[in-house]
Amino acid sequence: MALNAAVGLTGEDHTKTHFSLNAKATSLNRHGAAIQVQRELPLGIMLEVRNKRGTKLSARVVTQVSAEEGKLIYGIEFVEDSDQSRTFWGINFPADA
Repeated sequence: MALNAAVGLTGEDHTKTHFSLNAKATSLNRHGAAIQVQRELPLGIMLEVRNKRGTKLSARVVTQVSAEEGKLIYGIEFVEDSDQSRTFWGINFPADA
């Protein structure tokens, strides 16, 4: 969906340096989103994603979508398919076919 949400991200980068930052999630879906950050993230790393209600989920960086003017956009997918992941964005998505 073409909606945006503020999220918090925590994880470790390719140098094993711990980070915690705020990001903008776009293209929300029941399996993850695109996230905009100003930090390079290696593909495959695990992140903890926190929504505005404080719910936390594990997600994996699966692709780099773009890099423009200091903004890096990555695709992330939730690690688990659960009730918590299905309601993470506060949106009722249609059931998968």
